[in-house]
Amino acid sequence: MAPKFESFREFFPYYLAEHSDPVCRGLHYAGTLLATAVFLYALYSQTWWLLLVYPVIGYGFAWAGHYIFEKNRPATFDYAWWSLMGDYKMLSLWLSGRLAPAMEDALARFGRRNSKGVSGAA
Repeated sequence: MAPKFESFREFFPYYLAEHSDPVCRGLHYAGTLLATAVFLYALYSQTWWLLLVYPVIGYGFAWAGHYIFEKNRPATFDYAWWSLMGDYKMLSLWLSGRLAPAMEDALARFGRRNSKGVSGAA
């Protein structure tokens, strides 16, 4: 169970700390980009059934990253909308080259967490 947060601003460093494994983050980036492309194509082509594929792609990649590599519980289960926002913010930080300082701050605050939610060495 994730800690309680009152705002996305409070939540986001926790979200980043839950994505400390670079393979997990890479799977998030791939899933977010592919799901967004499918979403935009569905709107453009008016192929509405493709909208059902958007969460399957996004969550499929992300959850594989968490369960296989990060070994933690996805924050989506506690903070669905903030997690979706976090995916896009983490992606934008990575694309702009600003992820490293944000990740360092997040790990200093929350550390790495295992599947039982116990902090470990950052």
